[in-house]
Amino acid sequence: MMQIGIVGAGAAAAAAAHTIDGTPTETEITVLEKSRGLGGRAATRRRDDVVYEYGANYVTSDDERVVELLTETLDTEGLVDVTDPIWTFDRAGRVSPGDDRDDHRWTYRQGLTQIAKRLFARTDASVHRETRVETLIREPDGGGESWWLEDASGARWGPFDAVLLNPPAPQTADLLRSADWSGDTDVWESLTDAVGAVPFRTIWTGIFHYPFELERPYYALVNTDKAHEIGWVAREECKPGHVPDGESVLIVQANHEWSVDRYDERPAENCERLAAMTADLVGDDRLREPDWTDFQGWRNALAEDGVPVEPLERAEREGLYCLGDWVAGEARLHAALRNGLAVGDRVADAG
Repeated sequence: MMQIGIVGAGAAAAAAAHTIDGTPTETEITVLEKSRGLGGRAATRRRDDVVYEYGANYVTSDDERVVELLTETLDTEGLVDVTDPIWTFDRAGRVSPGDDRDDHRWTYRQGLTQIAKRLFARTDASVHRETRVETLIREPDGGGESWWLEDASGARWGPFDAVLLNPPAPQTADLLRSADWSGDTDVWESLTDAVGAVPFRTIWTGIFHYPFELERPYYALVNTDKAHEIGWVAREECKPGHVPDGESVLIVQANHEWSVDRYDERPAENCERLAAMTADLVGDDRLREPDWTDFQGWRNALAEDGVPVEPLERAEREGLYCLGDWVAGEARLHAALRNGLAVGDRVADAG
């Protein structure tokens, strides 16, 4: 039986586990996730009757295999499409039509975490939440070499024939730097350098609820020149089943510079500033005073480049795989799923 260890339970990890589990190769999959939830940045919260997504906003139909996964393989109950358009704005806050580039923008009435939940539910993978992996170990084992994972409590997991690393590149690089590696150190060093060089954007997100319906001709606004302090505003009520009639919820993502400068400021002050900027951008002073707020800081939110293929391939020959949207350098949910499916294929083939 092939033993597989997966660090992180994001969308790519879920897709990989689903693919590996669905092959004739007999496998046992162990997933170690530091948080209490599944899905990584495809994250959903609930408050009263409101469902809102504070990380990834939707998954597009840009990849045929991902489309097949969502519309044919997985249960489509609750799958909905956001049909309102996306408009743009510039550094001066001038709003214009015209960024409606996606044929479909899918989510679920219960939220995007359904993707990871439904994928893992189709496997026999053992998922251990609130388990933070701190050390990656490669050591001799019965004439060969095996992988082990050590968590924050000092507990060891393994041995594994292959390990898949799904955290964002900066966290994966930290894990690689802490590795106890008995194999070819050149493979380890080149992979660590390549993963550590991936640049990431930081995003501080505010969530604002209003007891009235905001009428606008768009689902979302995106800043095209990346020169405004706000990068993205989305109306969660445009997603069927997320917001009760007569209410509004705005998901507001600050740009990288604003987010870095204020990441450790008091959340209440950040929310107040973001709400005021949003009111100016959308053109409605009522938006300065939401009746409740929430927030999330994503220090490693969006990868702005990918990883060279050569160090990844060399590591995979040793049974070590990296996966996620950052591997492809495309910070979108469909890219994470596509990459996870492809990595799952390679792991299964290697077995």
